[in-house]
Amino acid sequence: MVRRLVFAAAFVAACGRSPARSPAALTLVDDAGVTTVLPAPARRVVSLIPAGTEILFALGADSAVVGRTRWCDWPAAAAQVPSVGDGMAPNVEAVAERQPDLVVAYRSPGNSGAIGRLRDLGIPVVEVTLDRQRDFDRVTRLLATALGRPDAGEALIRTVAADLASSIRTHPRPPSVLVLAWTDPPIAIGGGSFLSEIVAWAGARNLFADVDQPSFTVAIEAVVARDPNYVLVSGPDDPTFASRPEWKVVPAVRERRFLRVDGSEFNRPSPRIGAAVRALAGTIAAGGR
Repeated sequence: MVRRLVFAAAFVAACGRSPARSPAALTLVDDAGVTTVLPAPARRVVSLIPAGTEILFALGADSAVVGRTRWCDWPAAAAQVPSVGDGMAPNVEAVAERQPDLVVAYRSPGNSGAIGRLRDLGIPVVEVTLDRQRDFDRVTRLLATALGRPDAGEALIRTVAADLASSIRTHPRPPSVLVLAWTDPPIAIGGGSFLSEIVAWAGARNLFADVDQPSFTVAIEAVVARDPNYVLVSGPDDPTFASRPEWKVVPAVRERRFLRVDGSEFNRPSPRIGAAVRALAGTIAAGGR
């Protein structure tokens, strides 16, 4: 269900020389610890992370986004941007065809080959980690700086923080919620994920919040032992795994105690975090449907 989206100077290293810096040059360090110098604010950006795309649009850089992944579905205007395909192990040729002066990529071993090829082509790449809400502020500042819009970045951070603060709900006895990323084999969402944060802010408790990993393989027996009050599911229909005999040993599944949510705001730490929290809190308050 949940699947799981500052700047690097490898361009200088790839070229083997340090260009003279103009007064408008930007020096940034990305989440991989690589430093890059941009001669001027980025004006042609390919975003390979859906959350990064949302941040760029929220910073008012609509016209600067010239490429996105097929999963970049927000805001609606993003659909008008040409897709370059997947964000993981991206199509280097498709990205290069957009002639970017900046590529925003997810920091992952699976992306290292493509990132290296892009840098060999002289295309600056920023590798960022966007897994938790705490990553949002840092990445927003990096992208805002790369665009030459640091003030817009700070304004966005304040707006999102205020929206989230007003959306948080608490309960004296938070109900426990099982969150699955996959069912065959069962993969649960742990405390190291953005979705676990949403559950907590909405007034509930992730069943496996004590596991400090974004996700991990779990035995159904372990789920039974913890006996969740609810199961978080995506969409209006019952999940297909609910009809499988092995899952009916979980009371919350057998009794159809589902918290139904829908929307990509539950998949990524983005400017829509407050909306995600409010939606889930409303579902919890209604006792699930």
